Amino acid sequence: MANIAMERRMPGYYVPPVIVPGKRDNERYDGKEVSPVKLAISEPVSTFSVDVDTGAYANSRRFLSQGALPPKDAVRTEEMINYFRYAYPAPAAKTTPFTVTTDVARTPWNPETRLLRIGLRGYDLARSARPPANLVFLVDVSGSMFSADKLPLVKTALSGLAGELGPRDKIAIVAYAGAAGLVLEPTNDTRKIRDALEKLRAGGSTAGGAGLQLAYQIARDSRIEGGVNRVILATDGDFNVGVSDNKALIEMVEKQRDSGITLTTLGFGTGNYNEAMMEQIANHGNGNYAYIDSALEARKVLNDEMASTLFTIAKDVKIQVEFNPAEVSQYRLLGYENRALREEDFDNDKVDAGEIGAGHQVTAIYEIVPAHARGWIAPRRYGDAPPAAATARAGELAFVKLRYKLPDGDTSRLIERTVPAAGLRTAALPTGDMAFAAAVAAFGQKLRGDPLLGNFSYADIGALAGRQTDFWRQEFIRLTGVAGGIATN
Repeated sequence: MANIAMERRMPGYYVPPVIVPGKRDNERYDGKEVSPVKLAISEPVSTFSVDVDTGAYANSRRFLSQGALPPKDAVRTEEMINYFRYAYPAPAAKTTPFTVTTDVARTPWNPETRLLRIGLRGYDLARSARPPANLVFLVDVSGSMFSADKLPLVKTALSGLAGELGPRDKIAIVAYAGAAGLVLEPTNDTRKIRDALEKLRAGGSTAGGAGLQLAYQIARDSRIEGGVNRVILATDGDFNVGVSDNKALIEMVEKQRDSGITLTTLGFGTGNYNEAMMEQIANHGNGNYAYIDSALEARKVLNDEMASTLFTIAKDVKIQVEFNPAEVSQYRLLGYENRALREEDFDNDKVDAGEIGAGHQVTAIYEIVPAHARGWIAPRRYGDAPPAAATARAGELAFVKLRYKLPDGDTSRLIERTVPAAGLRTAALPTGDMAFAAAVAAFGQKLRGDPLLGNFSYADIGALAGRQTDFWRQEFIRLTGVAGGIATN
């Protein structure tokens, strides 16, 4: 950090002269391979951390709106699914912060397999019941943020969130370009916040690491005990001065996370967008990642959703599913590749996992092959028969376990559910809410080039989604048509 000026204030909101960067097609993603098929007889246990991020969906929409399919590495199926809300029951009491729902349906793209959906829904938190929030807006004002889909949209987005302030909340603003500086001391005055945002101008290099360091310092100085203490980073992720290595940034945010200051990242723009960094540091900062491609998305993320999802109701949430090989021969998890955990991580309270905020939902979908049905992997000549313990519980499809900690806790709690095997034999093609979730999962997998979808087309996906009245679901159906048109050209 030796060459980075770190000022406690930016007099007159000064930033270096505006520099309009040339368009560079060097967006950075950290995609994973599509999850392989597992044999239940040899690998019956699947373990992963929950994910409530939605950035991959909005970013994919941006590509489709511009007439191109998104890069395969930019698509994470779980973020596509979790962009939407589903009809899961709310918790009856806050003693258990979320409900767990499971259902089974025939797979629309493969008559030999079934879909197992696991849904979590956190309890809702009334505005009057929210704890106070200490937020630090960390705004990238470097030259790469000059275009209309970057800094101007940042101002719109954060101005909307400022309007959601309660009487006990406060917001500070830190900006960074070649240097990092405090633009606005912590305040509850919405007009001051919006005026400070409006005066920001883009220009200069990108000292993002210095900006993060200063933002965390401001958050510590104005910490609210028992409240929410969070940095909200708005950038295209193009850190090119000072600390810019992902590993060093992750170490920084993990240290702050352990002290109780979390991190949300909001991605903007095109051309040089570093999504790999944005998604990873949010995950390690116990926050969430969203991509803002329009004023409408800004309102959805920062007005309609952020006011409640800022407030964590369960942390280090892990899911573990053990399939009964007497009922399931093969399975695969659709998405969550970068959230996979080792089996031994599930019971280890030292292993970090995902957070669930008030009102959040999490959905995971497995595609499974019933025992004795034709699977993706041919039977093995020397394969073992299911063990006696499995056949003795032949009425069970799977055993689902969830671990979570309360926001101020260090010891995890356990929820267990048995999924009856009867659903395998009575399963019909999905309808309604389940059909839409399956359509979104198929859309994500198709954009990723998943060969196990067979000939299931974008038109088939749109038809599976069915008729919808919700605006965002209607938009999804339109996007399936756009993707189909692009794919055939």
